Amino acid sequence: MQCSLHSYETLLILSARTNSFPMTIAFSNEKKFIALTSVLAAIFLTGFKLGIGLWTNSLGILSEAAHSGLDLLAAIITFLAVSFADRPADEDHPYGHGKLENISAFIETLLLVVTCAWIVYEGVSRLLAHSHHVDTNVWSFIVMGVSIVIDISRSRALYRVARKHNSQALEADALHFSSDVWSSFTVIVGLFFVWLGYPEFDAVAAIGVALLVLFVSYRLGRRTIDALMDRVPQSLTKEIERAIQSVEGVEELRKVRIRNSGAHMFVDAVVAIRRTIPFQSAHTIMDTIERAIHDIHPNADVVVHSEPFESKDETIIDKIRVIVMDKGLRAPHNIEVQLIDGKYFIDFDMEYAEGKSFTDAHETTSEIERQIQTAIPAVGKVTIHMEEYHPSERILVDVTAAETTLSAEIQRAVEQHNDIAACTDLTLLQEGHQYNATFTCQIDKTKTLDEVHQIISEVESSLFRQFKQLRRVLIHAEPK
Repeated sequence: MQCSLHSYETLLILSARTNSFPMTIAFSNEKKFIALTSVLAAIFLTGFKLGIGLWTNSLGILSEAAHSGLDLLAAIITFLAVSFADRPADEDHPYGHGKLENISAFIETLLLVVTCAWIVYEGVSRLLAHSHHVDTNVWSFIVMGVSIVIDISRSRALYRVARKHNSQALEADALHFSSDVWSSFTVIVGLFFVWLGYPEFDAVAAIGVALLVLFVSYRLGRRTIDALMDRVPQSLTKEIERAIQSVEGVEELRKVRIRNSGAHMFVDAVVAIRRTIPFQSAHTIMDTIERAIHDIHPNADVVVHSEPFESKDETIIDKIRVIVMDKGLRAPHNIEVQLIDGKYFIDFDMEYAEGKSFTDAHETTSEIERQIQTAIPAVGKVTIHMEEYHPSERILVDVTAAETTLSAEIQRAVEQHNDIAACTDLTLLQEGHQYNATFTCQIDKTKTLDEVHQIISEVESSLFRQFKQLRRVLIHAEPK
């Protein structure tokens, strides 16, 4: 049986949450562990650089110590963010707590900018005051070399986990450590020139570090603000749109809305689906849309809203069914449409709930007739047969063996038809004084389906004329 989607205005929340809680805990633990190791690494580097910087009075190393101190604060913020961001959604936070990662990244950006401003100010002050007393020794180069090794290992580990879990907070932390690598190289170059007798290059190196970090801060800040403002890359939107449009059964894609919250993505889609297909088929189409989006982003939470689509190839019978079922009624049956002098004459049976009053049923029927005439302007006349629906099963008795005479007479009457090769498997079911007859007719296999239908209809009409006690005749046709 077919049904109209319009009567449901379906809103299905299709999300991949089943049995996902243990996996979420495992992911969260991995993220917290990598964030904690970054905190420990930042503590070591900050103390090491600060001690050597104060000993040598190198602004370049001190600026790196400040940078590492900032990394320490950023690592602590990241650790706290990833610890809370994976908490499940609640009444106050229906989209979860993922934005904490974006907020932590934004705070890290502000800290980077403040630190860079101080380094640039101090560097320019030393250049203008010609204050360049810097003691360089082997420890100056050792501390920067150790810093580079640790920064490379931490940035790679953070990037790996960040990409695995789509964590912007961990990615921001990785960006901090990777920027330290290049800034450390810059400081080493400055120290080398100091060792050669050009102490002013220490301040120049410090300013270079600050400018590099400012550039990194700009990139990080822009991405963080985009995330907080729910900006989504056009390429991702187009990719999801193409995935939805490729699903068989989607007639139109009317709206897509995407927002990110930490490692999670939320997708709302409005699609148009033929209003004549069964409800279960529409549900299957929306399941397929969900899977297509999950192929792009496994952590996506998808909401699909379907709207009815009136296709150009809808038949008159399709339109009648939609109109009737939009009233909350069962699908009409015995629909016949005749074209006479350019006008459609339509008649069908319609069932109402048991106990429905005749007046109410007639009012609904009249409204359906008006809607049919509006939807199909070429209608000449609409005739609707009203009947009461009885959902309970009928209790009948199989009397085939007892009613041998009636069975034989029916079989002979059927086989008298020129197009019937044989009548087999006849069953008689009795209800009161009436009978239901079901049997199989063998018909020439070269006949078309329409010709077979005409033959069956002729046999049924003939039997009803000859046997007044027959209530129903059901014939199964087999090719011969």
